[in-house]
Amino acid sequence: MSELARTLPASWYCSSPLYQLERRAVFLKSWYLLGPVTRFQDVGEKVEYEIAQQAILAYRTSGDEPFPAPEEIEVICAKTEQPLRHHVTPTGLIFATVSDEAPSFHEYFPDLEPLLQRVDFTKRPYRRSINYEGRFNWKTMVDGYQECLHCQYTHPSFSVYYPPTFYEVHNHQNFSQHIADPKKPDDGLFLYFFPNCTLNVYGGGMSSFRVCPTENPNVTRMEFDYYHIKSGDEFEEYFKFVRQVAMEDYELCEKAQDNLATGVYSEGILNPMKENGVACF
Repeated sequence: MSELARTLPASWYCSSPLYQLERRAVFLKSWYLLGPVTRFQDVGEKVEYEIAQQAILAYRTSGDEPFPAPEEIEVICAKTEQPLRHHVTPTGLIFATVSDEAPSFHEYFPDLEPLLQRVDFTKRPYRRSINYEGRFNWKTMVDGYQECLHCQYTHPSFSVYYPPTFYEVHNHQNFSQHIADPKKPDDGLFLYFFPNCTLNVYGGGMSSFRVCPTENPNVTRMEFDYYHIKSGDEFEEYFKFVRQVAMEDYELCEKAQDNLATGVYSEGILNPMKENGVACF
């Protein structure tokens, strides 16, 4: 019998020196989801992102079509204004790096683009973004996203649509696909991109969030972007629902971080079936 996977030590969720190691060894060597091309409509309007204290700017350089073509997207370092590597998928998602230390996009995500082919991301207009901080380590939020043992109790409204009984996580190189019902693999698209980005497509809308570490290992900045095929009341109804789910996770992560910081917990064993996404992370 193979040895069961274990959680990270609790101290890793509260350590400043460890975060500096994560910053050099993980964040500077990864690719990040910036969003679909619909996020960048106006020529020259810069959208700022900050990943592990590295600020970058993304914008549309030219064109008069409703949304930019891949060659009309530019990503630069906010400090030096030097170009950064980025990649636009055939269905309209933009990914970028924050340094030259990351491998190529296709080395990092070798089997991602075929999965993304099921959604035309140019059909979901950008609607809204919100940012706020939470009293938890960035890994606390990712751990929570990567399993759904808590869903039935913490997300009663979400569980009505996607019962956790059938929930599965399929892990790939540097990303995970969450499948709400294995018998209906095309019902929604839920993806986690290592280390700190997500993409959730269902109900006519799409949301993505970035779990951005701050220099304080006990504080994380959450950045959410929302897209929907409809505007007005239909979008607001969708937004209200997904915000409820997000706040349920937010409260759970703050309570979990409090427990991690007390010192009464060190580490434990992960459920090999229900927490395989956490083990992969």
